[in-house]
Amino acid sequence: MTGTMTAGRTQERQALNRLYHGSLTALVTPFLENGDVDRRGFAGLVERQIAGGTRGLVPMGTTGESPTLTHEEHLGIIETCVTVTAGRVPVMAGAGSNCTREAVDMARQAARIGADALLVVVPYYNKPTQEGLYRHFMSIADATDLPLWLYCIPGRSVVNLSIETMGRLATHPNIVGTKDATADMTRPIAVRRVAGADFNQLSGEDGSILSFRAAGGHGCISVTSNVAPALCSQLHELWESGKTEEAIALQDRLSPLHDALFAETSPGPVKYALSRLGLCRPELRLPLVEPRPETRQRIDAALQALELME
Repeated sequence: MTGTMTAGRTQERQALNRLYHGSLTALVTPFLENGDVDRRGFAGLVERQIAGGTRGLVPMGTTGESPTLTHEEHLGIIETCVTVTAGRVPVMAGAGSNCTREAVDMARQAARIGADALLVVVPYYNKPTQEGLYRHFMSIADATDLPLWLYCIPGRSVVNLSIETMGRLATHPNIVGTKDATADMTRPIAVRRVAGADFNQLSGEDGSILSFRAAGGHGCISVTSNVAPALCSQLHELWESGKTEEAIALQDRLSPLHDALFAETSPGPVKYALSRLGLCRPELRLPLVEPRPETRQRIDAALQALELME
């Protein structure tokens, strides 16, 4: 029986790896001039992503400014994403919080709305121990039947999941992968060792995509793909087709844009870039503010170099 269950679980995770790979986008949340959420503008961004070859959409992550949206706004954006996407690509909804009860509720609401998966960030500010992290994620994973990705980003959460804790969590049938924004290229290897080759690993760092994939990763939840979805999708397609030199050449072309979009706290730069393409307003919610003039110049130059704008 155990062997049969293990084989079945492996098949399920392999199926998820075929679905969640390549270029996925951590979507921005556009605002109107008065500061309200622009759901119509957001719907247009979703359509552009799908047309550009993006293989999955991630609303209400850090890039979506989730910490400054109300619960109603948060769920409204996820609902819009699910509705507009209409099953064409999977929707991995952000459902993280530094309050476990709140994260459990957000996960259940995302499941009710129709999200396909959950992205749950390591709790920020509280500085939980590894045991606290383990119990936090297990509680959320128990709350729904949706597959769950562990989001590791110590630059924002301060603490990080240890490899040992990752291995413990990977035994839960609903915890199927990770988004790794550590830029540590040894982690995919170590995670694969404790969680198995079928544990889905997605990068959260645009600048190290090919290195991450070479280390065993399956794809990237990208910020840059907000701006250049077709080019980011092409990068993964080249890699998956074994066209390594062409993939590296495209990576080199994209690198100035990656660097410019992370020259200041995201999503300030990416929203400015989208505004230059006429796709949304550059507004952010405090305490985030618009990029400095020198950063805006870098972004303009990168967009021009990629022929995304004149």
